[in-house]
Amino acid sequence: MSLAVENQGNVEQSSRDESQGLLNTAQSYFQESVAPVASEIDENPEALKAALQGMSSRSLLALQVPQAWGGAGVSELTLRQFQQLVPRYSGALAFLQTQHQSAGRFLANSDNEWLKRQYLPYMSQGEVLVGVGFSHLRRQGKPMVKAMPVKGGYEIDGTVPWITGCGFFQDFILGATLPDGQAVYGMLPLTDTVQQTGGTIALSKPMQLGAMSSTNTVTAELTHWFLPQELVLFTKPADAIHENDQKNVLHHGFHCLGNTRAGLDIIEAVYQTKQLPFIKQAFNTFNEELQRCQSAMIAALAPNSQTWNERLKLRAWAINLAQRCATAAVTVSSGAANYRYHAAQRVYREALVFTVSGQTTAVMEATLAQLIG
Repeated sequence: MSLAVENQGNVEQSSRDESQGLLNTAQSYFQESVAPVASEIDENPEALKAALQGMSSRSLLALQVPQAWGGAGVSELTLRQFQQLVPRYSGALAFLQTQHQSAGRFLANSDNEWLKRQYLPYMSQGEVLVGVGFSHLRRQGKPMVKAMPVKGGYEIDGTVPWITGCGFFQDFILGATLPDGQAVYGMLPLTDTVQQTGGTIALSKPMQLGAMSSTNTVTAELTHWFLPQELVLFTKPADAIHENDQKNVLHHGFHCLGNTRAGLDIIEAVYQTKQLPFIKQAFNTFNEELQRCQSAMIAALAPNSQTWNERLKLRAWAINLAQRCATAAVTVSSGAANYRYHAAQRVYREALVFTVSGQTTAVMEATLAQLIG
C-alpha cells in the first residue's frame, strides 16, 4: 500500500470517528435532557429555548457549515442520520433547529464573504441564531413577496406567510421575487422594525398551531423594506426552488423516519407494561419495515442511484410509515392517548407536521396515492 493511499484511509477513518462521536454526543444529550421534558418542549417556548441552548453548547447547530467557518462540515450520511435522531426525542426541537441549520447552509453557499464573516463563525454554538422565510416561493400564482431593484439594493413589499422561531432567532433569510421572476435572498431582522427610510417589518402574534406551537411561527408584513446589497446572499433563477425540491425530494423524509422511531419507542414501552403478544408482533413488524425504508433511503442518497420518481415513492413511504406507526402508538396507549400531554398524542401530532413539511404538489400526490393504494 502506498503512503498516499494509507494517509487517505487514515483521514477517512478519522472523519468517520468524528461523525460517530458527534452522533453519540447528540443522542446522549437528547436521551438524557430532551426526552424527559418533550411534552413541555412542545408547549413551552422557554423549555424549547433551553433545549436549543443545550444543542448550541455541544456545537450541534451548524452541521452543514464548513469547518473553516466554525461548523461541523458533516457528510451527507451523517446529516441524514442526525436528521432522524432529533425527532425521535422532540419534534418541536427538530423543526426549530432545522430552520437554523438551513440558514447556515444557505450562508455557506453564498459568495458574500462579508455576510459570511458576520454570521457563520457564530452559528455553531448559537451565538447567532438565524431562521428562514422563503417557503412561499413554492406557491404558484402572484408572488407573495416582491423585490424591486433600487439604488444600492432592493425594496421589498409583501407578506411572508411562515417564519418559524420568533423570539429564538435574531434574523432570518428572506426569499423575494424579482420582476423578471428570479428570486433574491437576503438577511432581515426577525423583529418589528422601522427603518429610517420608512420601511417596516410587522410581525404577527405566534400562530395557534396544532403541533409544535412552542416554535413561535409568525407571519411578517413587509412595507417598502430596504434590503441593502451587502445583506444579499445571492439571486437564484426562476423556478430554482422547484428544481431544488426535486433534487432534495428525499430529505424531509428522514424526519419521518425519526418520528416513526418515536412511535416505536412508545409501542415498546407499552409492551413492557402490558406484555400482550400482539403488541410485540406489531413492534417487530413496524421495526422491520423501518429498517427497510431507512436502508432504501440511505442507498438512494448516492447520486444517480435512483430516478426522481423512485425517490418520490420512498418519501411517500416514509410519510405513510410515520402516520401508521403514530396511529399504532395511539392504539396501544388506549384512552390515555387522548390526554394532551401523553407521548402518543404528541408524536401523532408531530407526524402531521412531518407529513406536510416541505410539501410540493408531487409529494402531495404521492402521499395520497400511498394512502389509497
